[in-house]
Amino acid sequence: MASVTITEIDERLRHLPPEKLSVVYDFVSYLLERDLTDLLTETDMDSRATTLVSEDVLRRDWDRPEEDSAWAHL
Repeated sequence: MASVTITEIDERLRHLPPEKLSVVYDFVSYLLERDLTDLLTETDMDSRATTLVSEDVLRRDWDRPEEDSAWAHL
C-alpha cells in the first residue's frame, strides 16, 4: 500500500461535502476504537498467559511451612 500523508488526506477532505465528512469521521473513529480494542485484547491475553505460566513457580514459593506460619495470624 502506498504511503499517504496527512496533508494529502487533508486536501481531499477539503473537497468533500459536509455530509461526507461525517462518514469519514465515523470511519476514522471506528479504526481508532478497533485498534484500541485489539490492543486491550492482546494485553489481556498476555496477562492471562503470564499468570498461568507463573502459577507453578509461585506455588513452589508459597506452599512452604515458613509461608504458612508467616501468614497464620491473618
